[in-house]
Amino acid sequence: MSTQPPAQADRSFNRSMLIKLFIVALMMFGFGFALIPMYRAICEITGINNLVQRDATAREAKNTQVDMSRTISIEFDANARGPLGFKPEQRSLDVHPGEVTTVLYEVSNEQARTIQAQAIPSYAPKQATEYFKKIECFCFTQQTLTANETKRMPVVFVVDPKLPKDVKTITLSYTFFELNTPAAATTGSAAPTADTVTGAAKSVAATAVNPA
Repeated sequence: MSTQPPAQADRSFNRSMLIKLFIVALMMFGFGFALIPMYRAICEITGINNLVQRDATAREAKNTQVDMSRTISIEFDANARGPLGFKPEQRSLDVHPGEVTTVLYEVSNEQARTIQAQAIPSYAPKQATEYFKKIECFCFTQQTLTANETKRMPVVFVVDPKLPKDVKTITLSYTFFELNTPAAATTGSAAPTADTVTGAAKSVAATAVNPA
């Protein structure tokens, strides 16, 4: 049976609780920092990290041996979420593995206001993802489109000669998302944000592409 006065017992209890809360807060703070390297490691293992980052440099691409004995058919697809017109300037192209190639996509802002947008790429078949190396791509950064502006945007890429021999066609598909849609334009639905696009990237990466 405790012999401490009630006031002293309360102070002891409060001190003990404060220490426990401090430890929990410290653990949560440390866990938050630990998530960053964990997320990077998961991205590297799954290939998600390759979605919106440069896959190869121009120097690496120029040093790649072109395999003239193989021809890969590249098909281009485009989808838009929000007030955007979006399309490839050509639907397909034949390339040799190791050959540096440039294609153009066109995006149009169909609103009388400036918008921010982000493109997320995906590939089919999924196994081709690690062999499709983007050197330059509009998907690396968010795009700003002024009212009724149209942009022609390049994608510079090379197909790794290590691509499995049974893969003869690769479909490159982009989905363009408007970011931070004004409430008046959302018709009651939640406005997409940069976090929404990050989540969508994982969803798009996990879904097989169905070319238009």
